[in-house]
Amino acid sequence: MFEKLRKSFQSFVESLSTKQLSEEELEEPLQELLFSLVESDVALPVAEELIDRLKKSLVGLKVGRFSDVEDVVKGTLKKTLLDLLRSAEPIDFLGEARKAKENGEVFKVVLVGPNGHGKTLTAAKLAKLLLSNSYTTVLACSDTFRAGAEEQLEEHGRKLGARVVKHRYGADPAAVAFDAVSHAKARGLHAVIVDTAGRLQTDRPLMDEMRKIIRVVTPHLVLFVGDALTGNDALDQAEKFNSAVGINGSILTKLDADAKGGAAVSIIYATKKPILFFGVGQGYDDLIPFSPEWLVERIVAS
Repeated sequence: MFEKLRKSFQSFVESLSTKQLSEEELEEPLQELLFSLVESDVALPVAEELIDRLKKSLVGLKVGRFSDVEDVVKGTLKKTLLDLLRSAEPIDFLGEARKAKENGEVFKVVLVGPNGHGKTLTAAKLAKLLLSNSYTTVLACSDTFRAGAEEQLEEHGRKLGARVVKHRYGADPAAVAFDAVSHAKARGLHAVIVDTAGRLQTDRPLMDEMRKIIRVVTPHLVLFVGDALTGNDALDQAEKFNSAVGINGSILTKLDADAKGGAAVSIIYATKKPILFFGVGQGYDDLIPFSPEWLVERIVAS
């Protein structure tokens, strides 16, 4: 996991281990790091911001006689990454569910994102998380276009013991979401997770439809689900979805298969919204809370 990005940072740190931390000596290693970051799926604007922050932190840094230059550079690198990753205010998913329950509301979450990025499995994982914390949960199949979408969500619901609300294929996705919320309210259930159809951020009719779902449901959270393996595309996708519907945060899937790791850094920088979870496998429990410290420790070699 994150092997390419970790090697890029390690190479940068090692290149400075015997150098004076002057602007002249930093120029070449920083340029090499910039290229490596882009190759590791860190979007160019994000890579440039990171390089700029590193340069400001390192140029003229006084290293004590007995200090290890490599440790100083590595520490500065970690701090720079953490500052960037912490730039978005974190969201406590279960805390939001608790607040909704205390207010007598159904906790409503809408998942958005391109097709094939793992929204349906992520919906099931979130349902499992809620159910495990005693929140009764309904899954809404607002993907009324993709063949097999309803059956897939129904199978997850059966395994989890969660009710699935669906309509016929081709039905109005907003109506499905509305009915799921009405069902939850009528039965005193705690949460609704709405699984929407995958769509390209450039498909205007589908994006309009997604906005309709959100108007009807008035969700507590709109979460972008992105595939870590898409690299730089994840940044553009997250930006466009954020612009179209105003996401509250993101969930990054397939991180267990991501050898680069740049998408996580890029999405936070681009949207100014937090990542809530990482998907790290196919099991319902393979969803880990996002932690800047966890990520940085894995991409900056010790």
